Amino acid sequence: MTELHQTAVNKPQLTLRFKIDEKDFLIAGESASKTKKALQQLGLKQEIVKNIAIIVYEAAMNIVIHATHGKIKIIIVPDKVIVLSEDVGEGIPDIELAMKEGYSTAPHEVREMGFGAGMGLPNIKQCSNELDIKTTVGSGTTLTATIYLNPADTKQVETGAMYV
Repeated sequence: MTELHQTAVNKPQLTLRFKIDEKDFLIAGESASKTKKALQQLGLKQEIVKNIAIIVYEAAMNIVIHATHGKIKIIIVPDKVIVLSEDVGEGIPDIELAMKEGYSTAPHEVREMGFGAGMGLPNIKQCSNELDIKTTVGSGTTLTATIYLNPADTKQVETGAMYV
C-alpha cells in the first residue's frame, strides 16, 4: 500500500506499508522489491536504494523467521527515509549478542532453507545511519532504521513525491 500526504511542516511524504506473516518468505522479497522500485521512481541514488532495500528485506525476514506477524512501514520525506518494523513475537533476549555477525536463533529448518545466517541485524545497522531497537521478550520488537538524505539525494524526492 502506498500513501502520499503532507507532513505538519508541509513536506511531501510517501509511505509504503507491508503486512508480514510468519513463514511468508515471499512477502520479504516482495516488500524489498516494491520499496526498491518506488525509490528508483523517485530518483534516489542507486546506493541509497540498495541500502534501503536491504534494510526492508532483512527486517521482513526477521518477522518471517522470528515472529507470528508484523508490519513494515517505509516513510520517505525529503531529508530522510525511515524504515519502521514492528512485530509480535518472541522478542530479542540479548540485543548486543543479536548484533554480532553470525549469531542466529533461527530454527534449524529455516537454516536448512539457506536463511537465518545471523546477518540480518548487522546488515541493517551497516546500511542505516541510525538504528534503534526496542524489544520485550515474549511480546515483540520494534526496529527503526533511519537513512539521512543529503540535498543531492533529495532533489527528485521533493519534486517527484508530490506526483506519485
